[in-house]
Amino acid sequence: MTKALIVIDVQNDFCPGGALAVTGGDVIVPGINAAMTEFRTVVLTQDWHPAGHSSFASSHPGRAPMEMAEMSYGPQVLWPDHCVQGSAGAEFHAGLNVTRADLIIRKGYNPAIDSYSTFFENDQSTPTGLHGYLTERGITDLTMVGLATDFCVNYSAVDAARLGYAVRVETTLCRGIDMDGSLAAAEAGMRGAGVTLA
Repeated sequence: MTKALIVIDVQNDFCPGGALAVTGGDVIVPGINAAMTEFRTVVLTQDWHPAGHSSFASSHPGRAPMEMAEMSYGPQVLWPDHCVQGSAGAEFHAGLNVTRADLIIRKGYNPAIDSYSTFFENDQSTPTGLHGYLTERGITDLTMVGLATDFCVNYSAVDAARLGYAVRVETTLCRGIDMDGSLAAAEAGMRGAGVTLA
């Protein structure tokens, strides 16, 4: 009863053919569905950007996707337009068992701030509400799976550990972008924060 599975951003735009495709992003879906059967509590997260979001390279004339920009809250990768609210790309992968979800947390809907973590926006202070939900449910142990290992999974796991949860990342049920060594750096950062990588 104290454990939950957090399934992060298994959406069409992060799967092959999507606007910000992660290699093998669809391969992990059957394994995630199987893992859901082992948990009483399952939470799905969903990137949910308004059109013209400030993290999109298209919102910054002359800038290209994957460039870095300085925002009011710190450095930010400029992404291709992805997971736009109501679009097919924002939908969960068709094979994902969404009916098992107790809660769906949408993030990144503030047009001025991106949100990698399932707990906080990228200003590291604006909460998504997930911590309150888990606290009310008496959840203390989190297992995280999904996309992408080096961004949303990484930020979520580190924040969860900082909030006092016991956190395990099932790396076989995650896939990373690995942009300029970001995957190795993320794994080192998670281990440093006390996250168990399995």
